[in-house]
Amino acid sequence: MPGLVKTPPEAPPLRVSVPNTPTQRSESIRTPSPLPKKPPSPSPSRSKKKTPETPNSNHLLSDASLDNPDLGPFLLKLARDTIASGDGPAKALDYAIRASKSFERCALDGEPSLDLAMSFHVLAAIYCSLGRFEEAVPVLERAIQVPDVARGADHALAAFSGYMQLGDTFSMLGQVDKSISCYDQGLQIQIQALGETDPRVGETCRYLAEANVQAMQFDKAEELCKKTLEIHRVHSEPASLEEAADRRLMALICEAKGDYEAALEHLVLASMAMIANGQDNEVASIDVSIGNIYMSLCRFDEAIFSYQKALTVFKSAKGENHSSVASVFVRLADLYHRTGKLRESKSYCENALRIYSKPVPGTTAEEIAGGLTEVSAIFESVDEPEEALKLLQKAMKLLEDKPGQQSTIAGIEARMGVMYYMIGRYEDSRNSFESAVAKLRVSGERKSAFFGVVLNQMGLACVQLFKIDEAAELFEEARGILEQECGPCHQDTLGVYSNLAATYDAMGRVGDAIEILEYVLKLREEKLGIANPDFEDEKRRLAELLKEAGKTRDRKAKSLENLIDPNSKRTKKEGAKRWPGLGFRI
Repeated sequence: MPGLVKTPPEAPPLRVSVPNTPTQRSESIRTPSPLPKKPPSPSPSRSKKKTPETPNSNHLLSDASLDNPDLGPFLLKLARDTIASGDGPAKALDYAIRASKSFERCALDGEPSLDLAMSFHVLAAIYCSLGRFEEAVPVLERAIQVPDVARGADHALAAFSGYMQLGDTFSMLGQVDKSISCYDQGLQIQIQALGETDPRVGETCRYLAEANVQAMQFDKAEELCKKTLEIHRVHSEPASLEEAADRRLMALICEAKGDYEAALEHLVLASMAMIANGQDNEVASIDVSIGNIYMSLCRFDEAIFSYQKALTVFKSAKGENHSSVASVFVRLADLYHRTGKLRESKSYCENALRIYSKPVPGTTAEEIAGGLTEVSAIFESVDEPEEALKLLQKAMKLLEDKPGQQSTIAGIEARMGVMYYMIGRYEDSRNSFESAVAKLRVSGERKSAFFGVVLNQMGLACVQLFKIDEAAELFEEARGILEQECGPCHQDTLGVYSNLAATYDAMGRVGDAIEILEYVLKLREEKLGIANPDFEDEKRRLAELLKEAGKTRDRKAKSLENLIDPNSKRTKKEGAKRWPGLGFRI
């Protein structure tokens, strides 16, 4: 699961450790780092010792000898030593498979074997190191069935490690909902073993909070992050690095929920903690986040000051061509675009792209892809869709072979679908949306508002290709999702209603189209007000349909307080685009 906020230097290692022996005590129940960038290491061993060759090795590796209780530990050691020696994971995989078979054969009936669970963990880690995440899943699902938590801390450790490792594997496959479910179960086992206020429980809560942020479940993420803050407040010194990291995550959650003042408060406190601990680079990163909040609050001068502070530190500490410098250039480009200073905005975009085109060693593909995506948004907003499209294509190419990036790639493909649509390449637009929808279904985001919006956009592309039946199915699915996630009065939901009504009209389902438009007009008259510019258009369309069907509208009296839409402040330029005569809305 990609990290969202940098952890303090004291954070635990970046993997779910596998116990070396089944007798490891509860003090060893560790929480995986909130920032794993790759699958867990297949072995905690750091030994560089070569795998010993013995004259009896072929006999030991034969299936007939797997009933020997001494063979499992030996094979597991061979697997670890093979990985450590660099001989290649393929041979280690064979040893690990045989080790797990041996442990399974030698296990007593009705007695859970921690050796067997440990061998499954190692086997799954090797599968992950080979990029074979799908094969790791059933192994880990077997591993979590082995321990009996009621038997004590050793079994709790094995179960906890298994659930967290399985959650990480699902995350690498892009199946965020299953990943969070595994983390939840691991957290409950850890709480049962250690208590609710143990600092290691706090680490797991924070890890799970990041997963929920990634899944855009911000209320749950906020609840977990508050719990983490409370635990660290008890066990850590005031203004600790742990508290600073927690507050940065809390600021991210508050910003996502639109509570910018609360986000700013958390960031200021985090900055003070980092200053107290001499973490200048982290202070600069927080300054960038503070600048983002100021920009959201339209306090542009203060935002520029924060960005420039961060830029000075990054240039001094990391060099002028570091990706951190480029990220600040992108933020300044966005700010100057918003304030109408297009020349300055373009200059900063060019400086950022220059750095991304020749990245310094150590720059990750994710960093470059994220920067290119942000710059593309600026090009899109200045009506340069072709340039935006080129940058999105480069970003997707960087991520296409990276595990755990399915949701990110889906977002890029959805953006590309919009760009293709803008330049009239409707077949390419539909294909991009279709690919994005497939990835979002797998990743567990099929019930998110974003997924509903993507379905609506794909439906519009289908209409342009005269695939009306397919468009109707997409609009219907989008309607169900957006009604659930946003409510019937939300602008995105109203847009889908309008598109679905137009589609039904095109299909000859006039009665269904009339029913939808009557419902929309009733919503506007009773809840939203009729001053919105869309009201007259929908009213006219309904009148035409009723005339065609030989009906009249059954109207009810309206309250005066609903005649004016207090939220209608859009200019004509900001209003929804329509296709003449059809009533579709983008």
